[in-house]
Amino acid sequence: MRSRPGTHPFPTPLRVAAAGVLLALLALLSGCGSEDAEQREPGAEVSSEEAEVLSQVLYANRQQGGADFEVTAPFAEGAVLTLTGEVDFARGIGRAQAVTSYGDGRPDDTRTLFFTEDDLWQGGVPGLDEALTAAGLPAATYVRRPIAATDASGTASLLDVLVQMVPRLSARSADDPRSFADYTWVGSRSVNGQLSSVFQSGTGARIAVAADSKLLVQYLTRLQDFDVTITLADHGEREITLPSDEDTVSLTEHPEIAAALGL
Repeated sequence: MRSRPGTHPFPTPLRVAAAGVLLALLALLSGCGSEDAEQREPGAEVSSEEAEVLSQVLYANRQQGGADFEVTAPFAEGAVLTLTGEVDFARGIGRAQAVTSYGDGRPDDTRTLFFTEDDLWQGGVPGLDEALTAAGLPAATYVRRPIAATDASGTASLLDVLVQMVPRLSARSADDPRSFADYTWVGSRSVNGQLSSVFQSGTGARIAVAADSKLLVQYLTRLQDFDVTITLADHGEREITLPSDEDTVSLTEHPEIAAALGL
């Protein structure tokens, strides 16, 4: 849906508990010379040229087809959930390796993920082989379940929130540049070796855009009491094949497996 003036086109993050993307293209993007660039202070309002670029970045992601991504979410002291993979923006599907590091001596928890708008596949689930054998079911590598929406108490699984955020960094059409009226220029820095400018929305979300390609390279937003950072790289077409039904057990059809695995 096209955004209206005064609304924010970037995806509103689902909150993990309770209710609850850019790089200005440096001064060159807005037609300023190097002297003006040196004088520009963080917090300056975006120019009309910058607003136009910002209005195009989600649409550009969809036009590019897809990208590699990394999501980092330090959700507790010493604990970080990291998703590393690729997303097909055109089809709204992705795959990733999810690693939860605890920092207290516990081993990392690693899963292989595939996701669409509606469903999540997880591979590498501890105890899956034993649970399938006990239930008299054939061997499978993945479990599949619907992605959970935020419930009535405002609570949703962090993993579910993150796999919904990544595909939403795309749009079927450009946004209205007036939607970025309250964005400010934060500064410029390198993201994955690309000189980029960072903008901040009125709600605090930060968006980084590469100066040369004008593509979105990073999006940072706050979930409850921690920041989630999504970094994009190597934009282009993606071919992602979802796990076959023969290699998957549906947790909706087999709730006893979900119960046995604590999923």
